[in-house]
Amino acid sequence: MSLVDNFISMFWDVMPIAVVLFGFQIIILKQKIPHLKKIIIGFILVWIGLTLFIVGLEKALFPLGKLMANQLTSTDFIGSGTLGWGDYYWVYIFAASIGFATTIAEPSLLAVAIKANQVSGGFIKVWPLRIAVAIGVAVGIAIGSFRIVAGLPLHYFIIAGYVVVLIQTYFAPKNIIALAYDSGAVTTSTVTVPLVAALGLGLASTIDGRSALIDGFGLIAFASLFPIMSVMAYVQIMKFLKQDRK
Repeated sequence: MSLVDNFISMFWDVMPIAVVLFGFQIIILKQKIPHLKKIIIGFILVWIGLTLFIVGLEKALFPLGKLMANQLTSTDFIGSGTLGWGDYYWVYIFAASIGFATTIAEPSLLAVAIKANQVSGGFIKVWPLRIAVAIGVAVGIAIGSFRIVAGLPLHYFIIAGYVVVLIQTYFAPKNIIALAYDSGAVTTSTVTVPLVAALGLGLASTIDGRSALIDGFGLIAFASLFPIMSVMAYVQIMKFLKQDRK
């Protein structure tokens, strides 16, 4: 698809948002749209930015994720013969590193962290929250990569993970639970998803006996689940240390 085709396609993707917002403002609320010129310019910038971002994904991030998976699992790198899950340790390290880095760069997480800091009166710090979420994503994607390499069923990990989340939810401070669940959701956004999905599909396509459809997908579920654990664990640890100092 050419750049012009991407611009046209993204225009029709963005247009329903504008129709809903302007329609409710004019027809339902019957109010004039304040700062109309700035809003129109903003929509144009969003349209241009999203188009260029999608083109960047197609040209760089998706191929790069698949390339890294191919190189990390090639016989030239890890050797030949009978390989066990332990021989793919560089895959797990790369998965954790890319999960941490993309989460730190995730704009949706930054927005949530800033808002959480504002509404909590500064109790929830922006950087500690972002780092806690990033650690959760790193651990989750590393475990998800191990699942692909080992060929283990996805539902075992997801069920076990949510059992841990439910236990944590029972003991966690009530004012942090909603934020923890939202922190898991915002990790599956524009920066993280393309690379994680490309990594999972690349691993499944290069490891013998794996199906891209069955084994390649599921990493994003780990990227959503484990940050919930890490955020609640972070708050619980901080609460324990605060009580211990007293």
